[in-house]
Amino acid sequence: MSVSSMHDLSRTLTTQSLKDLSQTRAGTASFEVCDWHFDMSRHYLNPAAEAALLELAKAKRIDEAIANLFNHNIVNRSENRPALHWALRAQTAQTGEAEIVRSSTEAALEKAADITSGRRTTHNGNSFNAIVHIGIGGSDFGPRLIADAFSDHTYPDVEMRFCANLDPLDLEMALAGLDPNRTLIVGISKSFGTEETLYNLARAREWLKASLGADWGQHLVLVTANIPRANSWVKSDSGASPGDVLCLHLPESVGGRFSIWSAGSFSCMIGLNASVFKQFLEGAADMDAHVRDSDIRANIALRLALIDVWNTSYMGFGARAVLAYSRRLRRLPDYLQQLEMESNGKSVSPDGVTVSELTAPLLWGGEGSNGQHSYHQWLHQGTHIVPTEFILAPGCLSDPAGVTGLQAHALAQSEVLANGRSLQEVMDEEPDLAPEIAAQKVHPGGRPSSLLITKQLTPRALGNLISLYEHRTYLAGYLWGINSFDQWGVERGKTIAGRIRTAIIANTATDDPVTSQLVSKIKA
Repeated sequence: MSVSSMHDLSRTLTTQSLKDLSQTRAGTASFEVCDWHFDMSRHYLNPAAEAALLELAKAKRIDEAIANLFNHNIVNRSENRPALHWALRAQTAQTGEAEIVRSSTEAALEKAADITSGRRTTHNGNSFNAIVHIGIGGSDFGPRLIADAFSDHTYPDVEMRFCANLDPLDLEMALAGLDPNRTLIVGISKSFGTEETLYNLARAREWLKASLGADWGQHLVLVTANIPRANSWVKSDSGASPGDVLCLHLPESVGGRFSIWSAGSFSCMIGLNASVFKQFLEGAADMDAHVRDSDIRANIALRLALIDVWNTSYMGFGARAVLAYSRRLRRLPDYLQQLEMESNGKSVSPDGVTVSELTAPLLWGGEGSNGQHSYHQWLHQGTHIVPTEFILAPGCLSDPAGVTGLQAHALAQSEVLANGRSLQEVMDEEPDLAPEIAAQKVHPGGRPSSLLITKQLTPRALGNLISLYEHRTYLAGYLWGINSFDQWGVERGKTIAGRIRTAIIANTATDDPVTSQLVSKIKA
């Protein structure tokens, strides 16, 4: 089916009732994969549209895209690299570079075990009771998500803190009240050139030195793909020995936003019960096997990617909300914003050609049911239609009443978003209302949504979920004709920031008159 025919089909479907479409799809648009149930009934789709999307995937040779990823082929064309993040969680030996990648996670787990077992101690032979994780972007969002999700699984008497921001207060709050003699600093930077991370690491080093003197290196772990540069940074401090600092390898073929499985999560490997991270890896590997081996009709990552393409490129919806009905997943929207929008927030193909369709939507979200008392009003009765993803994953099952309430609220929100509430329904249910009040109680409906449901959010289930989102992101990017593994849009701002910093320090003009005015204001 041609692109114009796809647009014609989408326009036809928008004239139909989403409630009616959903009811005809009930029970036929759901999948059971790993520890999850997926329901995609409530979308502007019918058999013809679904068939057209699957034909689109076949025409673009989506099976080859999946095979290329798992066969170590070049999928990051701009940097001429494979993308081997999946190998970080592989449960069996791999070949070639993929085995080097897999082994890097194993090595990090072994080093973490040295610390938790007491084989590696503080400079004076004590155990560490605090870990301060310093990184930004992919070196922060993923580890912070895991640590927050399973904070009730931390080792006794071990406190985990995070620092990412260039704002000096961020590090000061992360270090507040900690004893340098019992604190381990973990710094993560793939290039070991990330401004924010190096700034915070340098200040953390001074904090350690003030109490530990030359022994500060025993309280520092660096995770990077550029170990020579990291060693140079250590040597730049007089009297320091690089041998005191533990350096862990972050593979070059793993992008930062895909590195949650790597030594970049070393803080979590230490701070959480050892089995938590291993179960997390196992769950991801289970999803990898599904994506790699499934027929495209049953491949849940592809089905979700096709819905993303349909909703964005053909239906014209410019945003997607991820609403996690789970205390453990309250940081998931932050994590997914980077994963999806940094990967697919692009409009030019690897061949340098501007793509013809809208690509990745704005992704935002929050924690259910808290959001029902905030932005759900806008979702239900606002003037924008935002496809919504409800993730129903209770953090624990200790109180059945609470779990039932959580489930009921998530299902109710999805139902009302799709089905709405007509004026006649309002009048029938509340016949004494004034007409102007009755009109305000109408819900237009027609808001599509998906439901992702698991009985309980375990480390394995989280591994399933994050792996799924990675594959979904890659496959959607492939269908849009863009490279999900580079991020040129981020680099320009860094370059200009360097120039402006020089102007602020020297109080001089820049090339941009607006910026020059603002520099003068800052320096006034």
